[in-house]
Amino acid sequence: MEPILNIIYIGNNPEYFQEINENKKFVLISLKNSIKAINYLNSNKAPDAIICEYNLSGNDGLYLYDWIKEHYEDIRVPFILLSQEFNNELYKLSFKKKVDDYYVTKSVSPEDIMSRIEFLCNNKNILRNTNFTDNRDEEFVMPLSKRIFDIVVASSVLLLASPFLLLIILAIRLESKGKVYYISKRVGRKTFDFYKLRSMRTGSDELLKNLAKEKNQYNTESKSADNSLETACPRCSKLSEGKFCSDLVFLDTHQICEYWYNFQKTEAAKNNATFIKIVDDPRVTKVGKFIRNTSIDELPQLINVIKGDMSIVGNRPLPVYEAELLTADTKSKRFLAPAGITGLWQVELRGKGGQMSEEERMRLDNEYADHFKGGNFSFWFDINLILRTIPALLQKQSV
Repeated sequence: MEPILNIIYIGNNPEYFQEINENKKFVLISLKNSIKAINYLNSNKAPDAIICEYNLSGNDGLYLYDWIKEHYEDIRVPFILLSQEFNNELYKLSFKKKVDDYYVTKSVSPEDIMSRIEFLCNNKNILRNTNFTDNRDEEFVMPLSKRIFDIVVASSVLLLASPFLLLIILAIRLESKGKVYYISKRVGRKTFDFYKLRSMRTGSDELLKNLAKEKNQYNTESKSADNSLETACPRCSKLSEGKFCSDLVFLDTHQICEYWYNFQKTEAAKNNATFIKIVDDPRVTKVGKFIRNTSIDELPQLINVIKGDMSIVGNRPLPVYEAELLTADTKSKRFLAPAGITGLWQVELRGKGGQMSEEERMRLDNEYADHFKGGNFSFWFDINLILRTIPALLQKQSV
């Protein structure tokens, strides 16, 4: 018979683990804040694992982690940190402090978290005595030559291209209504406002969900959304009519409890690729197709370069919904490099006519990130990528 694991949860959302609490393999003790957690730990036997929300009343989750690390130095207690939204700075800080894992609750199921805890508990002695070559300890320092190059090139190109940019802006405005620019949150080594010229019709984001399933270049399966959000929540079905296991989420046609909504999102994420790139995207305008194929739509990102959000060469910054899914070390390694306008996979992608697997893109992102480990940065490697980008821009494609 497998031993029962005693797990402490610290946070204000114990309902998230309600079904897990009914599992005979776990005993889940719920505490609301770090003070109650410290009092409990001072007067009871050390738990097998700790799950802690970052946003706590009073001291945050990382403060509690530091306290536990200091007072349980001789006992390895697996510590899982949770947050409601992806935060790149928190992500980096968590792994720098050697937190066992970090999850965004809306992108992962309670079952997955418990599976991770079982693994950590079953292997804690091995993990404790193993010296890992771990990219989480790597520190990124922007080389001075790269930063100077970025500022000089970005400023010069913006100045020289400004008359041409005005013509493109006018063409965008004449073809379709709406703002001529597009701002979205992107994740590189930090989360920032990402600037582009608008290449799509207004309201395009609403079409992304269906297009991602039908035309996503990185999808490896053609599964439909078989788990409809209209399916009844198994937790709510156990309650009396009119009651719900968690807060309600209001959709276009119906309402659904937050637990079931997040569970369905997690299941959908498992069946689809992490990255999204639409092939023959019908949302793109005629002017948009031209500025995309020539990468003119990327020119406003030179402002991001001057601000220090990005570099001329680096790994492409990701939308938040993609970055949330990159929690494994093999995938998150890409964030060791700065966000960039062009880079390895962009050059290779255009060279292959727009066809590239998700695994190949990850490999190329990680390969570029390796150039920032242990002083491996090569200024001439960046120059080579820029020179390869120029002919690649001239290749027509519909991605």
